[in-house]
Amino acid sequence: MYTIYGIPNCDTVKKVLNWMKERNIHYQFHDYKTMGITAKELKSWCDQVGWETIFNKRSTTYKELLPAIQASVTNASKAIPLMIENTSIIKRPVITKADKVILVGFDAKKYDDVLGR
Repeated sequence: MYTIYGIPNCDTVKKVLNWMKERNIHYQFHDYKTMGITAKELKSWCDQVGWETIFNKRSTTYKELLPAIQASVTNASKAIPLMIENTSIIKRPVITKADKVILVGFDAKKYDDVLGR
């Protein structure tokens, strides 16, 4: 089964949830805001796809950080604590299956290619 990590009020997450429902793909949803995220999970994701893919510098939350904090994020070990503290900085959604990152973000063609629907 797929796990979709995100926050329910995110427009991109809503698109993905609708996309999955339309294709009758079963998933479980993990809400960062209510369920949190662990350093171990984030480290695993960063190891798999790179911290720059998981850490969303385009997010409003990131843009609202002090410039000195933004400048300090130069690798996964510095990004992970910030993502735990500010889960809105995590790129959404992250889709995993058996702890393997399958997709990050939303691109309908990639979803069709990867999920084969």
